[in-house]
Amino acid sequence: MSTASATAPSGNDPTDPTALSDDLLVALDGPIARITLNRPGKLNTMTPTMGKQLLDLVDEINVDDDIRVVILSGTGARAFSAGSDISVLDGYGSNWQLRNRVDYARAIWAIRKPVIAKIRGYCIGGGLEMALMSDIRYSDVTGRFGAGEIKLGWHGGAGNTQLLPRVVSPGKAMEMLFTGDLVDATEAHRNGLVDRLTEPEDLDAAVDDLATRIAASAPIATQLSKHLVRVAQSTSLDVGLAYENDMFTYCFTTADAAEGRTAFAEKRTPDFQGR
Repeated sequence: MSTASATAPSGNDPTDPTALSDDLLVALDGPIARITLNRPGKLNTMTPTMGKQLLDLVDEINVDDDIRVVILSGTGARAFSAGSDISVLDGYGSNWQLRNRVDYARAIWAIRKPVIAKIRGYCIGGGLEMALMSDIRYSDVTGRFGAGEIKLGWHGGAGNTQLLPRVVSPGKAMEMLFTGDLVDATEAHRNGLVDRLTEPEDLDAAVDDLATRIAASAPIATQLSKHLVRVAQSTSLDVGLAYENDMFTYCFTTADAAEGRTAFAEKRTPDFQGR
């Protein structure tokens, strides 16, 4: 996967700089892939084209062993993302076509590597769903969170009703879902929606530090840990514990596990290769 800065679309490879629109940017920084929603004048709202490009990009990220962690953010200080661009919603066609649309939030869910959402400003509607689909959410104090679809006559269709009550309390989730009101970053942090709260000038460094530390971990164990946490959210404890033990047994046979034991004995930092 090559580093990409977006220009006019002309190809089929989403990692090719000529294949992405200006609205979606991807850049590689060693083992870190940085995905940036780049419509600051529109609060980084998503279009169907952006959704399709994001889905293609996710496929590339999943098979690129050099990428170990993903940072998702929006351009500018006003918004992480305000979700779908309302002006294009009528273009989805029939109800059936809307049901079968490319779901940009589920694209984030499909990333196998750890995903950190870096949030400034508005994180609402589909933007909140993308943040919820991420594994870890860091926000500065300007963050504003809301499931505002109810104010327009519908509810979220890509995770707000399902993921929000798994992250915050069911009561807090329903308060947000029923009213569409915004929650500031301090309250979001208190309720568990934000995992770390920073001042605006400290957010980039905090996210980069976390991404760097995750990237240094054993990739197979990291991705399996992500998978097992999701299993824990949808199965019984007995089944989850048994499955965890099976995955642990597999992990223990990898070259990375052997490297970890050797590095521990030699009192050095392990060099994990994802094998």
